Amino acid sequence: MRLTCPWCGLRDSDEFVFGGDASVPRPDVSEAVEETWNAYLYLRENRRGGHREFWHHERGCRRWLVVERDTLSHEILSVTFAAGAEE
Repeated sequence: MRLTCPWCGLRDSDEFVFGGDASVPRPDVSEAVEETWNAYLYLRENRRGGHREFWHHERGCRRWLVVERDTLSHEILSVTFAAGAEE
């Protein structure tokens, strides 16, 4: 699998580290109870098709990215900077 980093260009996937599901909103730290955190961290649907994921470009620009890919074909549909990481 190859990813096109918006900053570095086309790169092999071994430069990146998977960072989790980007489609699940993070709970508010000050208000979340244990059950809410448990659901956020561990409960996921195993959907087929388009899916948004966090990836860290660890061996490149070190930026966090949101990668949308098809979980059946592994086709990369889009790659964008994660919120707050744009320059």
